[in-house]
Formats: sequence, structure tokens, C-alpha cells
Amino acid sequence: MRIGELAGVVGVTTRAIRHYHHLGLLPEPERRPNGYREYTLRHAVVLARIRRLTELGLGLAEVRDVLADDAGRELAEVLAELDEDLARQEAAIRGRRERLRELLADTNGGRLPADGPVSPELAEFFGEMGLAAGHREGHPGSAMAARDRELLALIETAAPAQDRDRLLAALRPVLQGPEAVEAAYDVYARLEDLADVEPGDPRVDETARALADCLPDTLAEELGREQLAAFAAEAEGGARESDAVNSAFLEAFFADFAPAQAAAVRRAMRLLAERGAR
Repeated sequence: MRIGELAGVVGVTTRAIRHYHHLGLLPEPERRPNGYREYTLRHAVVLARIRRLTELGLGLAEVRDVLADDAGRELAEVLAELDEDLARQEAAIRGRRERLRELLADTNGGRLPADGPVSPELAEFFGEMGLAAGHREGHPGSAMAARDRELLALIETAAPAQDRDRLLAALRPVLQGPEAVEAAYDVYARLEDLADVEPGDPRVDETARALADCLPDTLAEELGREQLAAFAAEAEGGARESDAVNSAFLEAFFADFAPAQAAAVRRAMRLLAERGAR
């Protein structure tokens, strides 16, 4: 048989056959005097086995291991590993479908929030803070609330699971009573009022103190007071003590604020770091 005939018999492409030759899965056939390769029944048998194994989900490296073990012991081992892998995939799919059902049940008019979906834990936190829709009664359309929501969703996506859980736990004291939540929205309003003022405006220090008062000591303990102070110094042009990734993130974080707003946030970070050092 020629390569096209072999491909037709087994139901694969000639390109696949050449790839299997390249990887050493399928022996190269001998060439006839006219220069054409002549495939035998043995080639068809091996090629059919390769096809069956790949259709089971084995990778080509695993197929090579199976073909190298004529006794079939390697095949049993690889198939057992494949079965375990498929079981893990099934469990993951079931988990994703369950999460999708939760999200569909929570949609309002069939629409998810712009920064969704988020984990149930973060969604609960947003709800308690009145951040689920970016506003709460008496504080419609808070741009700073929306910014916090977006930042927390970013952290949840980028940070390891254990770090996310610790951060949410550290922020929980912000929700201790309606007065604490009201104070947080007062700070949002103060920050929004700084959008068009100069960094030297007296309201910058007032806002920084109000923001620091809202931030719990648990947050400083989680982030580390020395790290907070280093972040504040770095953001103000001090020594670059954090790593390159943190430095780039801080630069982008503060660039997203108006100058006076950024100054207030930096000073609040420094105040929070200093509060526990006294």
C-alpha cells in the first residue's frame, strides 16, 4: 500500500502518518525500486492501534509507552491513569455546572454584573457592603464603590485561593454594624470630592485620616505593616523595596486615581502602617 491507501484504510490523514513517523510511533516502510514507500499490513495494524489509543484520550507520548510494551502491562497502567484523569475532569465539570446554576439563579433580568462572575464568598461580601450593584440606598452610583468592587474581583482572579480567603477575612471588620458601612461610604464620597483638587488641598489629609480609620488593623496585619509602609514610600517616589510585579501593580493602581485621590490613599496606607507601630 502507498501512504494514501494506508490512510484511507485506517481512516487517518497522510499528514498524521508522516507525523507518527517523525515521532517514531510508526516504523518507516521500505522503499521499492521505483522510490515509493510500500506499507504492509503490519503498518496498518500499528496505525489502527495508534488511532484507537488516541481516541481514548491518550497523548502521543503515552501512546509511545504503550506501543513499547508488547506484553500490554503499560497499557493497563496508562488506561488506569486516564480513567482517574477523566474522573477528575468529570468532577470539575460538575462543579462548574453547579456554579453556573448558582449564577443563573442570581441573575437580574438575565444579566450578570459587568465584573461578574465572582465567587459566592465575594458575592456575599459585595452584598453585605451594598456593592453588588455598585451602589446602596442613599449612595447611588458611587464610582469609588465600583472601583473597590473591580479591584476585589481582580484580586480574587489573580491571587492564590488561600490569600483571597485571608484578605476577605481581614476586610470583614469593615462590616461590623451599619455605622461602619456608612463610614466606608462617607470615605467613598470624600475621595470622589478630591477628583478635581490639588494634592495639597487640606481635604486630602482629612480624607486620608478618614480612610485609615475605616481600614481595620486586621488588614494591616494581613498585608504587613512594613510592606504597607514600603508601598506608601514607593508610591511617593521612595526606594523601590517591593518586587517588580508589586511595583508595576502599584504604579498602575495609583495611576487609576486623580492625583489628590492617590495622595490620600498613599497617606492612609502610611497611617495604617504607623497605627500599630505606636
